Amino acid sequence: MTFLFYLFLFLFLMASLLLCFVILIQEAKSLGLGASFGGDNSDSLFGTSTAEVLKRFTGYLAGAFLLSCLILSLWSGSLGRSHMAPMMPTETEAPADEGI
Repeated sequence: MTFLFYLFLFLFLMASLLLCFVILIQEAKSLGLGASFGGDNSDSLFGTSTAEVLKRFTGYLAGAFLLSCLILSLWSGSLGRSHMAPMMPTETEAPADEGI
């Protein structure tokens, strides 16, 4: 179970890095960092609608990021509760030796 947690955590970190990269390469009003990778509107990989493809991909990636963040938060909380030892021993019933 912990292997799956760490695998999901690794995928979460890779998705966050990819999200940062996709946000940075988007074209801003002043061309931003997207122009530094060489190319203008005519030299785009996806044709003339590159901005729309990147916006849509960023939206889906952001949704997946938020969902995985929520899942990891709940999962790590349950892992923390399962590894926590009780502070006080549980009460056991004392034998009833008292006679009336």
